[in-house]
Amino acid sequence: MKLIPSFSVDHTKIIPGIFTSRVDTLADHKVTTYDIRVTRPNIEPAVDAAAMHSLEHIVATYLRNDPEWKDSIIYWGPMGCLTGFYLILKGEHEPKDICGLIINAFRSVESTSEVPGASAENCGNYLMHNLTIAKWHARRFADYLSEHKDDPKIFEYPRSERLVTEDGRSFFDS
Repeated sequence: MKLIPSFSVDHTKIIPGIFTSRVDTLADHKVTTYDIRVTRPNIEPAVDAAAMHSLEHIVATYLRNDPEWKDSIIYWGPMGCLTGFYLILKGEHEPKDICGLIINAFRSVESTSEVPGASAENCGNYLMHNLTIAKWHARRFADYLSEHKDDPKIFEYPRSERLVTEDGRSFFDS
């Protein structure tokens, strides 16, 4: 089977940042999927599952209530590897254009005293939250983005080069 685009990113070289994962056209409208990478894959520990769950709830609530962006938000959710999130927006924006939104969303976690929607009626696993560790990760990531917002590396995916033979076999870097 053909390797999907998100697996063509060299995860040994990716750093925390905001990256365009893909741009699709749906019913004549552009939709952009962003990789919001919070930790370095396979280098730094993944985000604790309970903290990731809390970040998902808090940041999703922030994004869907942001006056400028709320009508553009399609989806916010965690990556299975627990190193970041996917954000899907209507339109096509450069990652740098949404950096302020992401910084503000993660900064909002610090002032949160209760995880929104963390009840049996509103959440499928309402007991699995960790606001304290979520705040730590949010502060760390927002500080990182703020300090590096002028560095193009946090907005450009490192790509893996794949040698493809004439008969279609792929060889990967070692």
